[in-house]
Amino acid sequence: MVDIGKINTLRVRQVDLRGAWLGEGDNLVLLPRREAPPEVQEGDRLTVFIYHSSDATLAATTRIPKAQVGEFARLKVNQTSKHGAFLDWGMEKDLLVPYSEQPERMREGRSYLVKVCLDDRQRPIGTALIDLCFAVDSVDVKAGQPVQLMVWRFTELGAAVIINHRYEGLLYRDEMGDNVRPGDRLSGYVRKVRADGKIDVTLRPTGVAGIREGKDSLLTLLQEREFLPVHDRSTPETIQRETGMSKKLFKKALGGLYKAGLVELVEDGVRLKKGKG
Repeated sequence: MVDIGKINTLRVRQVDLRGAWLGEGDNLVLLPRREAPPEVQEGDRLTVFIYHSSDATLAATTRIPKAQVGEFARLKVNQTSKHGAFLDWGMEKDLLVPYSEQPERMREGRSYLVKVCLDDRQRPIGTALIDLCFAVDSVDVKAGQPVQLMVWRFTELGAAVIINHRYEGLLYRDEMGDNVRPGDRLSGYVRKVRADGKIDVTLRPTGVAGIREGKDSLLTLLQEREFLPVHDRSTPETIQRETGMSKKLFKKALGGLYKAGLVELVEDGVRLKKGKG
């Protein structure tokens, strides 16, 4: 059994002039000789991508796509035709996004966020109907859990993100910084799972671990600069720009350093105490 449109690790069952035959039983998949390692032999295990070739048979390749079935990626349109848009996803054949899967007509040369799916003939295609791609019935992440994020689009509150290629989440504006772009991949943490299933995320560890990291980060900044022009009355935007932290985390980190006697609070900011660097 192989997963179509995904990366598989399969055992070599036979090697002949055509290449290496991979899999189990009678359902073997051919890795062409031009892609097989020169020293490949029966019993080896190879990591390959499985897809349908032009003659509708299963085939294997050592080329790895920018996204496999079930994953999202921001991909560039190479060309359009009467069938839809063809996107560069790192494979020999471009990924088709049919017009029915485009909320707006894609343009050649532009990049779009899509999810790779299988059509009714088990062929990989793309969809840009992102709103319809999220799991909503059950949420299997919890507060504090590390997650992988992809920036989807910006909102008034911050950025809508895709969590683990499965859920929609919200990254608040005061945590984003100035360099975040749609399609960026980020490592983050679940901040909160709401009663309605909506998920808030953060780029820093939550709880005690997050405060400890914030204190270390703020102390390092002060050791480098000795003074920071921010305090607990500064705007979230100013704090983000100067420290890279949310205002909430900054206040907790600053409080910890103050209690430890490492900093002094002055009218226009915070200063590292002499002899504490």
